[in-house]
Amino acid sequence: MSKLPSKAEILDWISANPTLTAKRDIAKAFGIKGAARIDLKRLLRELADEGHLEKRKKTYRDPDRLPPVSVLQVKEPDANGDLFAQPLEWHGEGVEPVVLVVPRASDPALGEGDRILARLQVVHEEDHNYEARLIRRIGQSPRKVVGIFRKSAEGGRILPIDKGADREWQVAADATGGAQEGELVEAEQAGPAGRMGLPRARIVLRLGDPSAPRAVSLIAIHQHGIPDDFPPEVLAEADAMKPAGLKGRTDLRQMPLITIDPSDARDHDDAVFAEADDDPKNPGGHILWVAIADVAHYVRPCTKLDREAKKRGNSSYFPDRVVPMLPDRLSGDLCSLHEGVPRACLAVRMVLGADGEKRSHGFLRGLMRSPASLSYQEVQTAIDGDPNEATGPLLEPVLRPLFAAYEALRAARNRRQPLDLDLPERKVVLDDDGTVRSVDFAERLEAHKLIEECMVLANVAAAETLIARDTPLLFRVHEEPPEDKLESLRDTAQASGLVLAKGQVLKTSHLNRLLHDAAGTEEAELINFATLRSMTQAYYSPKNFGHFGLALQNYAHFTSPIRRYSDLIVHRALISAHGWGDDGLSVEDIERLEQTAQHISDTERRSMMAERDTTDRYLAAFLSDRIGAEFTGRISGIAKFGVFVKLDETGADGLVPISTLGREYFHFDREQGTLMGADTGRVIAIGMRARVKLIEAAPVTGGIAFEMLEIEEERYESAPSRRGGTGRGRGKRGAAPKRKPAKAAKKAAKVKRKVARKRRS
Repeated sequence: MSKLPSKAEILDWISANPTLTAKRDIAKAFGIKGAARIDLKRLLRELADEGHLEKRKKTYRDPDRLPPVSVLQVKEPDANGDLFAQPLEWHGEGVEPVVLVVPRASDPALGEGDRILARLQVVHEEDHNYEARLIRRIGQSPRKVVGIFRKSAEGGRILPIDKGADREWQVAADATGGAQEGELVEAEQAGPAGRMGLPRARIVLRLGDPSAPRAVSLIAIHQHGIPDDFPPEVLAEADAMKPAGLKGRTDLRQMPLITIDPSDARDHDDAVFAEADDDPKNPGGHILWVAIADVAHYVRPCTKLDREAKKRGNSSYFPDRVVPMLPDRLSGDLCSLHEGVPRACLAVRMVLGADGEKRSHGFLRGLMRSPASLSYQEVQTAIDGDPNEATGPLLEPVLRPLFAAYEALRAARNRRQPLDLDLPERKVVLDDDGTVRSVDFAERLEAHKLIEECMVLANVAAAETLIARDTPLLFRVHEEPPEDKLESLRDTAQASGLVLAKGQVLKTSHLNRLLHDAAGTEEAELINFATLRSMTQAYYSPKNFGHFGLALQNYAHFTSPIRRYSDLIVHRALISAHGWGDDGLSVEDIERLEQTAQHISDTERRSMMAERDTTDRYLAAFLSDRIGAEFTGRISGIAKFGVFVKLDETGADGLVPISTLGREYFHFDREQGTLMGADTGRVIAIGMRARVKLIEAAPVTGGIAFEMLEIEEERYESAPSRRGGTGRGRGKRGAAPKRKPAKAAKKAAKVKRKVARKRRS
């Protein structure tokens, strides 16, 4: 084509060929060569100046059309469960186009706020203009930060409360959101780094006084992005629910299914009952019933309630509050198996032999009415011979048969040998105003173990039923420890004079033998923690890889659908497998099982981190008025920057910075998990007893710092102060006292002899 095209012809070409918008493509389309290219460049510049085109690097496109490959931000699913996305590269003057994300089965699960790179196709549908196919996920919505606001003439700065944060955030005067000096705020990134290289932020939420006792869990909730407010439409859907009736259900209201929970339990989602089996073919056997709240009746696939529950993944528990997966109308009312009221349930009847092995089982959909909601403590007290008004009438007909079934289950457990770790759980006890009254170690009762064994067996029954009926489900998976972590555990055991055998397929019984050998010794806690660290983290998967820790091949979570989305999926699978109604697994549930598994595994880890951070902050608050006090503990971790010590009294973990350990250089051995002094040969290892002095406890961050005083009963000299003084007992240069050259070798030989004495034949 010899003559130059008109502006209209250029615009028509670009509109029809959105992927061929470079100047070279346009020139080739119209046959423009040589000097005529200069005229084409002028025409394109004029079209851009007039607003008809937008130049992007070396291409031109219609500003009222999205580029064929665009960056999008995913929105919350709509009422039909469809995902729409906001285009982040829209520059047109008209109405922003609507983009529907069309996921493939292999795509990762996408959630609100995710940013994706997608290939777009123009469509002319009633509710959207483009359809997007995922290329890759490139991030989430703007990075957020929780911190303390410091006001200035130019706006202010945010000091992050995260222990790992290394820089402040800059806030412009028009982005403070009215925050006041010293307030706890949540902000999101507002752009690239501004002055002095600080990231810019916009305050989106004021959280109040950071020193208020009840701000502790609030910090963790917002820091980890846990949704803590239900949208109005979700609450409205929950409030409209009515109690389930008997239609289509087995009447279990006369069966004394009791709930046993912590005294401060906020919901009751499981109930149990046992009786002796009168079948002459099963002498000494038991019938064990486990009934679980029928959450699936109320939370149906693709509803607003379902999407919100899936988004949360699980409930999160803190000392002063719970962030539930479901609104209180369900979690605290209709789905909770309260005493004396009819409640919908899924129940499993299990026949146990006298040896505790499950002989058979069957599921049903029922309606129950619990005669009592009991606590672990009062059940244990009753079975120990001191029943109260609530447990007295239930002692013979309900509690003793339950404990008889438990004795059989315990015998079966001992033969199976699941991993038997002895790790006391810390419990933060708060006063009414939210201040820490005490930090205790939670009591472990036989009543706790009874419920655990009942729930484990019910979970096994659910998995076996769904496998037998070839129904999709989510398994709870716990894989074997990796070899490198096992080697580290063997090294720790050897240093403690114990043995973990090599050259055989690892079983939990091998680890239990190690734990048993350590029991009652000074190394017991160390070996338990080292064994825990060697484990992989459990997760959810539609594929069955077994549960190593429980020594079970088939295992799924069935018993807590009020607080875990995984259990709700298993309930729906059971409903579908038995043909109990139209509220079973949906097509979308099945198609997105892999993505759901990944998502709820992630939300579970998110909650665990938030709960741990909250405990750390409460512990720091509890210790903050004891600066300068001395404590005993054990070295729980080694890093190149210092030593972590866990206190005996509270279980609090704190850091001894390596700069305070002495003037000598310490070599960090990552494989052995040790520090070794270059001059003295002193070896610092996990498990050593230590005495420390508290030098810092910051409730806002949860940071705790110690000064080392003693290790392994040997006086340990701290480093000289920064003001030039020397440590106690040091020479002129403040150097650590020299150790005799053979001392480290003698210590190693002593350990070797100790191992030889304890080694099994």
